[in-house]
Amino acid sequence: MTEIRTETVPLVDGSELRLTVAEPVGSVRGGIVVLHEARGVTDNIRGLVAGMAGDGWLAVAPHLYHRDNADELDPADTDEQVQDQVNRLDGEQVMADTDTAFGWLADHDITADRMGVVGFDLGGSVALLVAAKRTLGAAVTVAGGGIGTPMSEGLPSMVEAATGLTCPWLGIYGEPVGGEANPELEQLRNAAASSEVATNVVTYPRSGHRFDTDPDAAADAWQRTLNWFDSHLR
Repeated sequence: MTEIRTETVPLVDGSELRLTVAEPVGSVRGGIVVLHEARGVTDNIRGLVAGMAGDGWLAVAPHLYHRDNADELDPADTDEQVQDQVNRLDGEQVMADTDTAFGWLADHDITADRMGVVGFDLGGSVALLVAAKRTLGAAVTVAGGGIGTPMSEGLPSMVEAATGLTCPWLGIYGEPVGGEANPELEQLRNAAASSEVATNVVTYPRSGHRFDTDPDAAADAWQRTLNWFDSHLR
């Protein structure tokens, strides 16, 4: 069974970044930075870290709420309380935290072309922003919010950032349960396609934002994620 542990890295601003990490049992294919959802480093995120390690990737998840001394938000917190936490994120600090996670991978002998980033929800949005501002091998966004309107004042919208993608990017989304297509997804698809890298947006019709509650959709999305990294991180 893959072992998950938490390490602490001091930052230049005097704070300490916590990293949830997992290593493959066998040989290391490369490294993946896993970016957490709006509720923090939940069991789902720890499962994603373990799953990536199980597929041969050195996986690391930075705790983006560490400056508020938060890892996982209280499950009883309302959507408004969660959004308040998201709003406190600073774009430059988020990039600094992800840079630290990539630096941790580099310290473990992972080169930039074998580094990827994946995120769900809030983390999915940040994953695309990272892929537009940093040089790495591949990125995957799962149900990332802030497509047309930024999730936080400190972060740009995904449509705005997508034109500047620097590495292959895959977006995975669930369509509204009512069957109406989300026009923002088409805007995101077009913005990403205008970049000079391979991109794809996959949608699951009538599955809602949390399409992962559908076992078939969740399994398909997971396999697509693994295939994307397998194809582009070499």
